[in-house]
Amino acid sequence: MEPGGLVYIVDDDQELCASLAWLLESVNIRSRCFCDAGSFLESYDHAQPACLVLDVRMPEISGFGVQEMLNRAASAMPVVFVSAHGDIRMSVRALQNGAVDFLEKPYDPQQMLDVVQAALLTARERFARATRERDLLARLESLTPRELEVLRLVLDGVPSKQIAGRLGISVKTVDVHRTRIREKTGAAGIATLVRDVLQLGLQLPTGR
Repeated sequence: MEPGGLVYIVDDDQELCASLAWLLESVNIRSRCFCDAGSFLESYDHAQPACLVLDVRMPEISGFGVQEMLNRAASAMPVVFVSAHGDIRMSVRALQNGAVDFLEKPYDPQQMLDVVQAALLTARERFARATRERDLLARLESLTPRELEVLRLVLDGVPSKQIAGRLGISVKTVDVHRTRIREKTGAAGIATLVRDVLQLGLQLPTGR
C-alpha cells in the first residue's frame, strides 16, 4: 500500500500518461498508468487510498462509462477528468456525477499537481472514514437483537428508565445491556458510541 495514496492515470495517449507520471514522480507521488479503461478496472485496488486522473474520450469504455461503473460500485475514489475536447456541458456532467475537478488539455503542470494533491487528501479522508465505518459495523454486528433494541432507543435519546418500560425489563437489566454494548464495540462510553454512529450516518444491523 502506498502510504500517501496512489494516482491512477487512465488515458489512451501513452505520451501524456508517461509525462504525467514523470510530473507526479518529481514531487514523490506514485502513479500507475493504463491506456484503456478495462485494464484499469481489472487492476484497481480498493484496499488503499487513491485518486484517478481520467480521460473523457477513450476507445471501448469512455471516461464517463468508467465513472458510472465506479459510482455503481460505491467507490469513494476522487476522480479528476481531463479532456482535449472539453466543454461546459461535459464538465458539468462530470462534476454532477461526483468528479472533483475537470481540466482541459494541455493543462498547466502546477495546476495539475495542485488538483492531484487535493484529490489525494480527499482520498485519504474518505478512505479513513470508510475504514471507520467498516470497523464499527463489524463490531455492531456482534450485538444481540436485544442489545440492538436498547442501542436504537439510546440513539433516539430515550433514558434508561423509559427504555426499561418500553422493553418490559428492569433498569438494572438496561444498564447491563449498555455495559455489554460498550464492551463489545470497544467504545470508551455509550455517548462516544452514539456520537460515532451518528457522525458516520450508520444504519444499525437488523439483528435477525
